[in-house]
Amino acid sequence: MQSLWMIAASFLFACMGVCVKFAAEFFSTAEIVFYRSLIALLLMLLLVRTRHIPVATPHWRFQLWRSISGFVSLMLYFYALSMLPLATAVTLAYTSPLFLTLYLCWFRSERLRPAMFGALGLGFVGVVLLLRPTFHAEQLLGGLIGLGSGMMAGLAYYNVKELGERGEVEERTVFYFSLVSAVISGIWMTLFDFHRINVQGGLLLLGVGGFGTLAQLAMTRAYNRGRTLMAASLAYSTVIFASLFGMLFWHETLSFGAWLAIALIVASGVAASLFSRANPAEQD
Repeated sequence: MQSLWMIAASFLFACMGVCVKFAAEFFSTAEIVFYRSLIALLLMLLLVRTRHIPVATPHWRFQLWRSISGFVSLMLYFYALSMLPLATAVTLAYTSPLFLTLYLCWFRSERLRPAMFGALGLGFVGVVLLLRPTFHAEQLLGGLIGLGSGMMAGLAYYNVKELGERGEVEERTVFYFSLVSAVISGIWMTLFDFHRINVQGGLLLLGVGGFGTLAQLAMTRAYNRGRTLMAASLAYSTVIFASLFGMLFWHETLSFGAWLAIALIVASGVAASLFSRANPAEQD
């Protein structure tokens, strides 16, 4: 099933998050976003030229909305990663499927079956349980920023689905997102100090850009060719990967409640997959 590309995207996004958190020790958020976008832009430019994909698009309005909402989400997400524990920041950012459901209901008047609402609700319960750290005063701003990232990401994913239904090429969608993000973050970066890039910092920035680009391609394919809400549910798996990386690199220990939350999130993705597959009106 094409929606399973979201699992690959989730793993790659978690890898990017690790690189961002380490890179935050050397660079400002604006710098990380700029280099991530610049690396992605160069890779996508090479890809579209190699595959002879025209850059011009007839769907520029959706491309613009997707790129701007994606850029804002990325900025907020990187800020949250630098302010919060990895699992917490990723969890808040991945409230995006919940917002995506609201956008689909609001903009397209989609009627969702109770079973699908139950599956997404199960994932939401898991996300809440996985918010292990209590938001103290110093973490409140980071928490709100992370939640804002999820809201904007949901809007970006909605536009990705709209582009896919109009036959837009997924490589071109990622190309425009990288272009807009590089331009805006490049201007934004002039407001901050430039930091010299050493070998360690350069490798981290390369990881941010490389993992982020591959994740974008996999995510775009999942939303373009798969079922929207199934892909959205599978996006929760990023929280699982982030939790494991947190244990590996920052020795974050998981309580029983955290593992229970992970189990609920996995169950929500499996349930959403089964409910979606049971609908004969949908095609994969």
